[in-house]
Amino acid sequence: MDLNKIIILGRTTKDPEIRKTEGGTNIASFGVATNNKYKDKQGESKEDVEFHNVVAFSKLADIIGQYVKKGQLILIEGRLSTSSWEDKEGNKKYKTDIIAEKMQMGPKKEGGVDKEN
Repeated sequence: MDLNKIIILGRTTKDPEIRKTEGGTNIASFGVATNNKYKDKQGESKEDVEFHNVVAFSKLADIIGQYVKKGQLILIEGRLSTSSWEDKEGNKKYKTDIIAEKMQMGPKKEGGVDKEN
């Protein structure tokens, strides 16, 4: 049995871009940043940030386009998809996207800060 499943919780890096395929299907593209906090060998606090490309289709793309904004906390559940192409110089390039299958928005902001329960 194979499994291609990813779940991330982070903040959107920009407002989603919405476009349509030739067949009329909506596509939402946006970025999500996730943080990893840890202590190094000297005991100093460190933080790494990972940036993810997220793509959603059809009804989920419509919902994301309507409600998701830059800086919002969002949970994405989906699968990884890697595409490849050759650039002008003939070098092979790769891009990995998260294809969103489910989405959950974080708490609404009050006074510029997220509500935390």
